[in-house]
Amino acid sequence: MKAEEFDAKFDNGEDITEFIDLSNAHHPGYEQKRVNIDFPLWMIEALEHEAKRLGVTSDSIIKFWLAERLDKIITD
Repeated sequence: MKAEEFDAKFDNGEDITEFIDLSNAHHPGYEQKRVNIDFPLWMIEALEHEAKRLGVTSDSIIKFWLAERLDKIITD
């Protein structure tokens, strides 16, 4: 398919996902890197309790709360 045809499909709101190889797609700046952080036991227990209450993982809560805080720092 030529670029013009691809662009026309996209511009017309057609589904173009079948023409894209998403296996190597990534969002710049969102690559993952593993870090190890030691937390006091009371924090782990509180995180696990909140995660269970919300039905998510402790990792999700940590990432969400950190993102909120960093966003606030960046936008202030």
